[in-house]
Amino acid sequence: MSSMTPSLSSFSEQSSLETSPDTTPPSSPDLQKLSLTGKSKPLPLPESLPPVPSNAIIERRDEKDVGTPDEWINRDPRMVRLTGKPRVSFQHPFNSEAKLDDLFTAGFLTPSELFYVRNHGAVPQVNEEEGRSWRVSVEGQVAHPLQLSIQDLKDRFEVVTLPVTLVCAGNRRKEQNVVRKGLGFNWGAAGVSTALFTGVYLADILEVAKPIFVDGQRPAHVVFEGADQLPNGPYGTSHLLSWARNKTRGMLIAWAMNGQPLTADHGYPLRLVSPGNIGGRMVKWLTKIRVSHEESQHYLHFWDNKLLPTQVMPEEARAERKWWYDPRYIINELNTNSAIAKPDHNEIIDLKTTSQYILKGYAYSGGGRRVNRVEISLDDGNSWKLAEICYPEDLYRAITHNDDVYGKLDLTDRDTCFCWCFWSFPVATQELKASPAVMVRAMDEGLSGQPRDMYWNATSMMNNWWFRTAIHVEDGNKLRFEHPTLAGTTNGGWMERLKGEGQNVLEPVFGEALKKDSQQASAYVKPAEVKMTKEGVQRTITMEELKAHSGADEPWFVVAGEVYDGTGFLKDHPGGGDSITLVAGEDATEDFMAIHSPQGKTQLAQFHIGTLDLKEILHENKQEVQIDPIFLSKTRWKKAILENIQVVSHDSRVYRFALQKSDQALGLPTGQHVFCRLRRKVPHDQHGKTEVVEGELVQRAYTPVSPADAKGYIDLLIKLYLPNDKYSVGGKMTSGFNELDVGDFVEFKGPLGSFVWQGKGMCSWRGVDRKVQKLGLLCGGSGITPILQVLKGVIEDAEDTETEMWCIDANKTFEDILCREELDDLVKRSNGRFRLHHTLSAIPNNWTGSKGRMTHEMYERYLPKACDDGLVLICGPDAMINQTAKPLLTALGWDVEKQLVVF
Repeated sequence: MSSMTPSLSSFSEQSSLETSPDTTPPSSPDLQKLSLTGKSKPLPLPESLPPVPSNAIIERRDEKDVGTPDEWINRDPRMVRLTGKPRVSFQHPFNSEAKLDDLFTAGFLTPSELFYVRNHGAVPQVNEEEGRSWRVSVEGQVAHPLQLSIQDLKDRFEVVTLPVTLVCAGNRRKEQNVVRKGLGFNWGAAGVSTALFTGVYLADILEVAKPIFVDGQRPAHVVFEGADQLPNGPYGTSHLLSWARNKTRGMLIAWAMNGQPLTADHGYPLRLVSPGNIGGRMVKWLTKIRVSHEESQHYLHFWDNKLLPTQVMPEEARAERKWWYDPRYIINELNTNSAIAKPDHNEIIDLKTTSQYILKGYAYSGGGRRVNRVEISLDDGNSWKLAEICYPEDLYRAITHNDDVYGKLDLTDRDTCFCWCFWSFPVATQELKASPAVMVRAMDEGLSGQPRDMYWNATSMMNNWWFRTAIHVEDGNKLRFEHPTLAGTTNGGWMERLKGEGQNVLEPVFGEALKKDSQQASAYVKPAEVKMTKEGVQRTITMEELKAHSGADEPWFVVAGEVYDGTGFLKDHPGGGDSITLVAGEDATEDFMAIHSPQGKTQLAQFHIGTLDLKEILHENKQEVQIDPIFLSKTRWKKAILENIQVVSHDSRVYRFALQKSDQALGLPTGQHVFCRLRRKVPHDQHGKTEVVEGELVQRAYTPVSPADAKGYIDLLIKLYLPNDKYSVGGKMTSGFNELDVGDFVEFKGPLGSFVWQGKGMCSWRGVDRKVQKLGLLCGGSGITPILQVLKGVIEDAEDTETEMWCIDANKTFEDILCREELDDLVKRSNGRFRLHHTLSAIPNNWTGSKGRMTHEMYERYLPKACDDGLVLICGPDAMINQTAKPLLTALGWDVEKQLVVF
């Protein structure tokens, strides 16, 4: 046991996220408000223990769940969804993780709303009354079969609480998927969470049930089954009976986490918790416990949670059953793993103001083994130094506690480690500046460590090679940090960047070493294109035919210009029939390609029925130009032609695009934005001649700077991030804009956003109308665009004479201040209601504004005082939002959850 005892101040309690009410169906159980004590917050534990977080009351459903079987569940919109995009078939089921910074900041115990979720289908809808009468059966090779309610469990067995870290076997999977796409979706490094689980020991239940031999067959396994309805039967799995009967393994049949009932996504009303094992071995919505001579025969017990040999490709794995039924490849216990949480991805450190930085992160291992060393390298792994390890789990070993809610919380005689630990390593920032990357590795007491090299496998599971964070020196006195990947469908991270540069990401080289190593060659071989069409199919299908099959009976859909009949796959589709019918009659290319594995794409060929008539599509688009009075559409991309490029500064341009008609309205409410996408232009050598061919499709959101009442055009102010001496690859989207010529087109979709300025001092945010008297506006660089849009909306509103505004605009140099003349004009026209203040990193002579990053003093002087009728709007880099604005606004009395709008 470590001699280090963490202090209570090491952990922060997550504040509740309260949002606006929504029209939840009366039959939906308000699971977030249920409590074991009838109170809205969990019963506190002794102050020497980490604080128990409250469940946030999420009072409105996330719009991404609308149209899915889970739309009755209110989920935290901060969660990163891993299996798709809003309102399309691949959004469901719900699989998500918190942003790594949010997870780490929450502390040792994870609030339920930030706890990672792995669901295979729709969440069983269980109301409070059904939860009270819920029964789990204990059956099979037992002398005494049982039917147990939660109350029975409480009455018949000792109630206990254990702190347990749960980890998905796919944690850090995206790193493997960047190398080559495997069979799973893109988990980041936050597929890990910790809670206090309350229940009874499985061993105590089995002691009463008495496992027995039947027909000479030895009881060797305990099989668990949930209530979820999946295409191939409910989720189920099993554990060895010898493990289940051993209390030191800590297996619980649990009904509560963090002192409150399980929430819907985490297994309400009853689940299995198996400490030290992967999350896939813990069944939610538990209905059956069966003792058997054989392991679970459930479909996903075999066809999931396997670590296949690295030479087995995804296509081979799906085609050959033998790999999934070989017991050598099953995953049970967690391996040793660690990650860097601080610095966060794209975090900036100013060397002028920061001389020392404390690197921080987490580590864990499996099977109850303790992590006994965490090592940090700043020189590409040539040398290592020990980090300091803090085990909050040890706090629970120092006391015993009993009450009616948690039962017995007593780890005084338990040496197993079932939770993550935190590590820290102080380092001089000048030493970081001289380092190309920070690397971390951990080792447990069984001497199981993390390898230097990735063990790539078809399921992309159990990834635990060294976690590496790249370091970039910017402007000579700032450090920017780059994590390997970003969770889900978000692009970013050094792995994608280096892969795009042709480097072998399995042997990454960072910093100056990359420039010197001219021998570095890419070992990555691009896999062959997957064929998604059927031989001999030559039918041409018209738009009229396609739309005639937009119903649920015979759904046709389009992928990459080819038409498919999904009728024969409605029953067997892993995501359920809704996944197909939701895109019936539509183009599903983007989302299908993003979520499906090569095997899934290969399977599509059998449903191929023809090719869509592209000429007819062009004709239809021309017809749309003539009849559609509003340009923007939330469901269809529409083309706009580039007609002018205006140079604003050395790295900024205003791009004007012509809409489909000269009198056509854009249709964008004040405060909202548009999605823009384009194809990169790629030089291509062909027979000695250089041609330009279409490259990667890239997209992102922008706020136009054209007037709200402008017709026939849209103006975008774009700050260009282009390749330079420091970076061989610039920003994908802005580089794409820089490649455009007048006459080229881009595509737009929208409007998008949760905030709308309605006028007359009224706004709508997250679907709720509110009166605003005072607006604080914070922006950095090109973040001025949404702020400018709202400023115009207020000042140009003849019926609004009361709303007051304060703005702080941060830029590097005076020349970088975008829309400066327009901002000054708005100050003059505001009649004293708009106050503007600038701060620059490098100031010119006779400068009257501030210098440097925004500070507490700036916020006090140049923003409104915190008030009930006030709101703060912000648009800028992540560090400005999360490291500066949120803590400073909180210190000044603002409620950032209710009063900070992030564009």
